[in-house]
Parts: sequence; structure tokens; C-alpha cells
Amino acid sequence: MPEPEKRFYMVREDALPEAIRKTALVKEMLARGEAKNVMEAVEKVELARSTFYKYRDGIYSFLDAENMNILTISLTLKHLSGILSGVLNCIAERRGTVLTINQNIPLNGVALVTISIGAEEMAVSCDELINHLRNLPGVVNIELTGRS
Repeated sequence: MPEPEKRFYMVREDALPEAIRKTALVKEMLARGEAKNVMEAVEKVELARSTFYKYRDGIYSFLDAENMNILTISLTLKHLSGILSGVLNCIAERRGTVLTINQNIPLNGVALVTISIGAEEMAVSCDELINHLRNLPGVVNIELTGRS
């Protein structure tokens, strides 16, 4: 017999039982490296390890993308070693956070790349970032394709 379809709910944190909230906190601590292992994290938040293991596979953080400043850019890059690395370094130097990268297989000496960037802490404007990227060696074309 097939497993029943899983249903998901969006619930405000203060409506959740303490064990669920603490389980989410432990997962976040582990993901950020604030605890070396599960034992250390559960001790910090005063949660039984068995409770963490009971709930961990059913708890997921919700990303509020609507309130994030996300830029999506499409680039045409020459297919040469180090070009994409230069693009990523340029973004990082301006405190942009790379969220996703999608690169197509290079054809005719160029590759199409789409990058989503978290820009909430970026040290430059979107237009300045695009101008910096446009002037990098190996960048053939660049377009801002999305902004949220």
C-alpha cells in the first residue's frame, strides 16, 4: 500500500510546542556551526536528544523570499578556466550572497549562467554590481532577469 501523501502547514512559531521550536533551533545551530554535534546543541537548548531525533525529519525552516532582496542575473561567459570563479569572487567582494548557480553546457566557446544573489547586505547597488561584472574578463553579456 502506498504511503499517504504528506501535508505541510505554515504555522507561526509561537503556536508550536516548545519541543518543536527547540528542535528547529538545534537544526539551525548545527547548520550554522554553532554546535559541534547534536549532543552539544541539545544541551545548549535543554532538549532531550530523543526528542530531537523524534521531530528532526519533520521540521523545516521557512524562507521568507518575499522579504529578501534577491537579484537574478543571466550571464554569457567565455568557456575559459577561471571566468566563473572571477564572477563569484566579484559578487563576494561586494558582499552579495550566491543563493543558486545554474550553468549550461558550453557551446561554441560560451556558457550561459544564471545566478541568484541575496543582496540584503551588498555593499554596492544592483547597477554597480552589474557594471563591475560586465567589465570582468570573459563576460560576454549580462542581464538582470529578476529582482524580488
